Amino acid sequence: MNRFRRLSLIAGAASLALAASACSSQGGAQEDEADGVDMPELTIAMITHQVPGDTFWDLVRAGAEDAAAKSNITLEYSSDPEAAKQATLIQTAIDKEVDGIAITLAKPDALQEVIDKANDAGIPVVGLNAGIEHWEEAGLTEYFGADETLAGEAFGERLTEVGAEKALCVIHEQGHVALETRCKSLAETFEGDSETLYVDGASMPDVKSGITSKLQEDDEIDYVATLGAPYAMSAIDAVSEAESDAKIATFDTNKDLVGAVQDGHIEWAIDQQPYLQGYLAVDGLWLYNTNGNVSGGGQPVLTGPSFIDETNIDSVAEYAEKGTR
Repeated sequence: MNRFRRLSLIAGAASLALAASACSSQGGAQEDEADGVDMPELTIAMITHQVPGDTFWDLVRAGAEDAAAKSNITLEYSSDPEAAKQATLIQTAIDKEVDGIAITLAKPDALQEVIDKANDAGIPVVGLNAGIEHWEEAGLTEYFGADETLAGEAFGERLTEVGAEKALCVIHEQGHVALETRCKSLAETFEGDSETLYVDGASMPDVKSGITSKLQEDDEIDYVATLGAPYAMSAIDAVSEAESDAKIATFDTNKDLVGAVQDGHIEWAIDQQPYLQGYLAVDGLWLYNTNGNVSGGGQPVLTGPSFIDETNIDSVAEYAEKGTR
């Protein structure tokens, strides 16, 4: 069994464990309520690097909110794509003396000082989504997310398998460690040529025009690899406008992208289960606060990667309609 398949199974097991946990926890909460036992009230802050309009984060937040509702938690969600402003948001959470903080480490160096302050204040901090290679040295308690190196390698291998010859890897936020890792790892396993294109992910017109221009300049590009679902949707329009024959595959999903895979506009997506990341981050902080539990045994808790394509898209679609995949 290869390494990607093995870790995909681990991620699947994590999903099943979550489903079982959610069912038993909800039942327990109902029994506690019936017995008149109140769960402890906690306040947890979640700070991410979300770019306005990126629907990926709607899934992360939905998971976090469901976990918070289950456990009598007040969730304070905030975000900013600029690392310095993320640091300010984390400091605000520290000043409010919250019971736990969940953060993304897209640019870990910029957040280290304020992470240290949270630790000094005795506030547990967990990571999610970005920073799998940095969370432990940054001093976080736990990490919930996908193995980005493995995801990129699997993507590159699949490009080779389908006979691609030249891939354009589109990074929508320069300097974001997880995105840079995806393109780098893709290039290492892809037997064809690959090129990286940087676009401004905060501006969909810029994303579309950047991809369109590149495809018009280079008609040898036969695959566009985007690193987020909204950018894959823009790539569909870019390929059409450039009158290119390039196919599109992506990392990450949302409801629109699920439909695009069903319609054949997108070849595949690598899923890291963002709902699960948000859910586990909040649930992990609740467990730590109420019972001293730490998940992962010193290792990250993996939520992916796994492929979504025409063979399994229908099983994902029903949850996409609910806003959880």
